[in-house]
Amino acid sequence: MLEKLPSRIGRALRGLRARESELVFHHEALNAVPADIHVTSPEFPDHGVLPRRYTADGDGLSPPLAWTGVPAGAASLVILVEAADSPTPLPLVHAIEWGLAGADGQLPAGALPRSSQPLPADVFMGRNSLLTVGYLPPDPPSGHGMHRYAFEVFALGSALRFNTGLAPGRGKVVQWLIEYAIAKGMLIGLYGRP
Repeated sequence: MLEKLPSRIGRALRGLRARESELVFHHEALNAVPADIHVTSPEFPDHGVLPRRYTADGDGLSPPLAWTGVPAGAASLVILVEAADSPTPLPLVHAIEWGLAGADGQLPAGALPRSSQPLPADVFMGRNSLLTVGYLPPDPPSGHGMHRYAFEVFALGSALRFNTGLAPGRGKVVQWLIEYAIAKGMLIGLYGRP
């Protein structure tokens, strides 16, 4: 989508960025939540470059993720993917998945369905910043510089029950986390277009 944006526009917007401090991981009300969860990917190190395959310039698959250090009292997990450098006031939400088992685990490549794909019965996803349900692959504006993509994992002390027909967005997820988060972790992947 943004790959067609002229790079001169991306360069003009270089100073306009959400900040890493605006990621849900750094939300003021979550400062006391311990960062005990270690999030990794076999495809890139923390603050390493995302392989093209996992971006809008490639296959657009969600990257494989793994997490350890989930506390014994966790009932469920939430995964939130945000772009810390999007030219927006708040980080752009690329995906929300909730209802994962409250234990150490992993997701294979492509586990987060794209907005154009049907959701499997056992996958619970929220609304991304385009107000669709599904994964948005990294798609930074050309010329805007390197973007940081945060793969955030939160352990909750309670299993979530969301019974309305509208998938939750970032605001609802933040409310859940403020009330129920008992641990968190984050992995940063980088991607930019010249």
